[in-house]
Amino acid sequence: MSEPADTIDGPPDGAASGDGRITIVGTAHVSQKSVEEVEETIAAENPDIVAVELDEGRYRQMQGEEPEDLDASDLLKGNTVFQFLAYWMLSYVQTRLGDQFDVKPGADMMAAIETAEEHGIDVALVDRDIQQTIQRFWARMTIREKLRMVGGLAFGITDSRVVGIMVGLIVGLLAGPGIAIFGGAVGITTPFLATITGAALLAIAAALVIDTVGGTVLDGDDRFYAAIAGGLGAGIVGGLVFGLADGIVDRFLGEFAITIIGSMSLGLGGGLAFGLAAAALIGLFGSTEPEHQGIDEMDIEQLTDADVVTVMMEEFRQFSPGGAEALIDERDAYIGHQLVALRNAGYHVVAVVGAGHRAGIERYLADPSTLPPMDSLVGTEKGRGIPWGKIIGYGVSIAFISFFVLLAMAGVRDGFLLRLFGAWFVINAVFAAGLAKLAGARWSSAGVGGAVAWMTSINPLLAPGWFTGYMELRHLRVNVGDISKLNALLSDETRAVSDIVSDMFDVPLFKLIMVVALTNVGSIIASILFVAYVLPLFAAEIGGVDGVSRLMLEGARNSAELIWGVLR
Repeated sequence: MSEPADTIDGPPDGAASGDGRITIVGTAHVSQKSVEEVEETIAAENPDIVAVELDEGRYRQMQGEEPEDLDASDLLKGNTVFQFLAYWMLSYVQTRLGDQFDVKPGADMMAAIETAEEHGIDVALVDRDIQQTIQRFWARMTIREKLRMVGGLAFGITDSRVVGIMVGLIVGLLAGPGIAIFGGAVGITTPFLATITGAALLAIAAALVIDTVGGTVLDGDDRFYAAIAGGLGAGIVGGLVFGLADGIVDRFLGEFAITIIGSMSLGLGGGLAFGLAAAALIGLFGSTEPEHQGIDEMDIEQLTDADVVTVMMEEFRQFSPGGAEALIDERDAYIGHQLVALRNAGYHVVAVVGAGHRAGIERYLADPSTLPPMDSLVGTEKGRGIPWGKIIGYGVSIAFISFFVLLAMAGVRDGFLLRLFGAWFVINAVFAAGLAKLAGARWSSAGVGGAVAWMTSINPLLAPGWFTGYMELRHLRVNVGDISKLNALLSDETRAVSDIVSDMFDVPLFKLIMVVALTNVGSIIASILFVAYVLPLFAAEIGGVDGVSRLMLEGARNSAELIWGVLR
């Protein structure tokens, strides 16, 4: 059952009117009992105003109006993308609860609005704008809390084995450049990398053939798994055991290409092995199914019981004190401000709010003097703590510029520096544009992202994905209604994962975010590959690492002498 409605009389001494009062109904947003409680309370109280825990945007969407287009200038900014992803995942969890109990999320608020309209009662929207809430929620969380939340939600909405494999791929991408740089110190020789390169090329070729042939007899995940298994088998047996591709590699690929392909293949192979091991452990000691299946054992009506709600709120507060402050405490105060104002104006109000907010709002209604200033509850907020991302970004920029300047001051010929810069430009352009195109970007959009990637990769205030995204928005119309489409796709358990992912790319909002994200990822990968592979190749022309160090010291001395001469 929903909590019994409480009436908070007021206003306090000195208020403009003495006959205003607030009746609070605490609800669960996916509870049919809550819907009935709301309808009965409004009919019995016949208030002047029904206040609901909604902002204008969510209210308009509930009324069936066309969702507002998203502001591209906000959506394409790095932190805003993560805030949106957090909002989307939280929305998905609520949607799953609603599906499980056959109640549309927000049915309690919709019932309040419809009942008010039936009785000719005005509706007041008393919640803070959702975009401000999510932004402040994200800014208040620490990096560790953000990673825990995203990781926990990821395990909740997908097969945990998939998460393990994805982690393995990330480990592999990071390990590849490390193998190229330090592999020689642990016995990883060029001939060994040549064998790995041959095995990787055989695996790719076999996978492509199996995928093409398998398309005639297999569908969806079966076709994908057959291609992966067949490719790995061909690579291991034909490449590693029998060395069938060694001659081809030695003849057609140089040492530089062998180092790149071999080290990345070895890194990815090791990363996938790590991921598969993690997946096996998950399979042995935990469920491999999405956690939302545990909802079957939950009594949704208990969500409105005071003790249960208190425990849930305290658990979230322990997980993220800052996040709880923005998501719960600040909204309690914001709604409290709105209700106190209505009560002071002499209105009889029935306020329909989530059960988790009820206790906090009632405290403010009982003693409005404890309300924090409204100015402290609105607007955006900067993240707390040390901005390590910006510090690292500026450090990279300074190091990159210093490298070229010091070499120039040491007298390194212009042709060498131009070729080095050209390599930096090309590798960034290829990877940024290539991954943007892989995400479905138009050629013009991918080209713009690739063209600016060399510059944005050393500037912490810019990202190539922003430019690609702005170009894509000339042809895409994204709005918040896309979230519902994504939730519907993710909730379909009857289709293959590959088909669901393919359809998700047809949703403009998801496509835009993936285009932006993969463009940025491409630039990051290119920067790592440049340092790990390209830079050592060029350094060999001027004496290797020792030669570069000597020239940079010489450039520093020349710069100091020049500056001293100007100042004297």
